[in-house]
Amino acid sequence: MKRKVAIVTGGGSGLGFAIAEKFVQQGIDTIIAGRNEQKLNEAKNKLGELCHTQPCDVTDLKSLPQFIQQIVDKFGQIDILVNNAGINMKKEFTDVTDEDFQQVIMTNVSSVFTLSREVVKQMLKQENGCIINISSMAAQYGIPKVIAYSASKTAIDGMTRAMAVELSPKGIRVNAIAPGFIYSDMTAKALDSDPERKAKVFGRTPMGIMGQAADIGEAAYFLASDSAKYITGVILPVDGGNSVGF
Repeated sequence: MKRKVAIVTGGGSGLGFAIAEKFVQQGIDTIIAGRNEQKLNEAKNKLGELCHTQPCDVTDLKSLPQFIQQIVDKFGQIDILVNNAGINMKKEFTDVTDEDFQQVIMTNVSSVFTLSREVVKQMLKQENGCIINISSMAAQYGIPKVIAYSASKTAIDGMTRAMAVELSPKGIRVNAIAPGFIYSDMTAKALDSDPERKAKVFGRTPMGIMGQAADIGEAAYFLASDSAKYITGVILPVDGGNSVGF
């Protein structure tokens, strides 16, 4: 059987790297895309021959059709798209400029739409495919000082459902993952420097621990696999119960 082909945006580090790592381990040809070529090459060195790099600035919308066409020309198919690339911006509500807001929307929403549209054109020819968007707890409940990010991730949830309803009859499943508080050196440092926020995070997370990036990789692989062949339009929290915690 021919190997599946996946694209993971923002695949050079963090959650994107963890998703790419899981895909590669499962024998999927995985293209990691991002702006930082050095970071992409370092990730490829760790992930091995099934990992392929393709530099891409997702905010350059006009370049995305050609970006996807290059992958189709090289691999002949696209089975999985993970829209993971994104940015956050922490500012007081009244300090957020129009430019700030638009930058987050462009990166987190507009690029997801454009990339998905171009990939779907190929998936329709194949009559199958799987798209996974990355949502956030910021779409599950209100978080202060991240107004643009909250708006963008809430839009992702709506897009996921609308895409699923329109595309699933044509063989393309669309789901999203909403990560909770996932461990990284950066998040650990941020929480350790803010005891009140740290207490709040763990106080409303029933499992009482932070997740690992690999947990998101496992969820993404499940949603992309045949084990999830009857699942579409779902926003899957991977959060230790945070979204339902009190």
